[in-house]
Amino acid sequence: MKRIKLLITTLAIATAAMKTATAQITQKANKQNPFGLVYGGAITENVKGKVNIHPVTYSIKGIVIVANVYTPANYDPLKKYPALVIAHPNGGVKEQVAGLYAQRLAEQGYITITADAVYQGGSGGMPRYVDKPANRIEDIHAMADFISPYKGVDTSRLGLLGICGGGGYSLKAAQSDKRFKALATLSMFNSGLVRRNGFMNSQVSTIQERLKKASDARVLEAAGGEVLYANSSTTPLTDEQIAKLPFDLYREGYIYYGKTHAHPNSSSNYTLSSLMDLMTFDANRNTDLINQPLLMIAGSKADTKYMTDDVFSKAINAKSKDLFVIDGATHIETYWKPEYVLQAVNKLVSFYQNNL
Repeated sequence: MKRIKLLITTLAIATAAMKTATAQITQKANKQNPFGLVYGGAITENVKGKVNIHPVTYSIKGIVIVANVYTPANYDPLKKYPALVIAHPNGGVKEQVAGLYAQRLAEQGYITITADAVYQGGSGGMPRYVDKPANRIEDIHAMADFISPYKGVDTSRLGLLGICGGGGYSLKAAQSDKRFKALATLSMFNSGLVRRNGFMNSQVSTIQERLKKASDARVLEAAGGEVLYANSSTTPLTDEQIAKLPFDLYREGYIYYGKTHAHPNSSSNYTLSSLMDLMTFDANRNTDLINQPLLMIAGSKADTKYMTDDVFSKAINAKSKDLFVIDGATHIETYWKPEYVLQAVNKLVSFYQNNL
């Protein structure tokens, strides 16, 4: 019990501290790229005849959403192109891994869109960092709403890619949204499962305790009181502390989000009351409703791979399904490591070409 409590405390401190660590280096990152992009090989200017990036805004129930649309080289609005909606990881923003894959797939001839989730990133919504599955799923539907009438988009060839937590929410979105003709996930993360049971079931013994805290937080919010957050520490971790974090996902995630690919709008925090919704959600429910072609990509060394394996086995009605394992890759390495990104992009292109 002591070990579990220590683990929970350590993870909470680590997650919250990312925001402070991010703030220390993001000014430099923003100066380096005019679009705020923090991934390798990112577009620095729009050049005629090459892949271009187009910042756009739209609304979800009156809340402003910020997104980036990528158009392929020699884009002609009078022609028709396949299009892809790309959902970012938990705590991520469009300028990180989602942007990387949006750009790489645009380089292969797709019109792509990726947006910051409502209440998160550069998108609007108060209080900040509300993180409810219904919102994240609606984000995906809304990206499809926006990109469908975009000049050049062939709506009969609309695909979906979800990364990490965005992968779990994409699975749910595709269950009902048949505008998506093909569905792929990368390093899928079942947010509800982990928020409920803890990563690798490390917090099963505290489920009811945490639900009570989430309920109490909602009572406080409803009374006009303080909005409580799951993580409160703002002290960055030292390299030694990072090295001692349990699980590759958290160690490498801290480095990715807090150091190497930090962005000022990225935060892994969320309102404590959001746990009421998160802990009753499961990306692996009603998986039989997925009837589109399905591709799931995960690293062989990813400590999150068990989530992909579980969903894949239950997607019994997918038109076709393929589990692509990137040998040697961890979860976070599929976000940035060139050789792993290349393998993932090549597989995605082959999948979408065959199914869109």
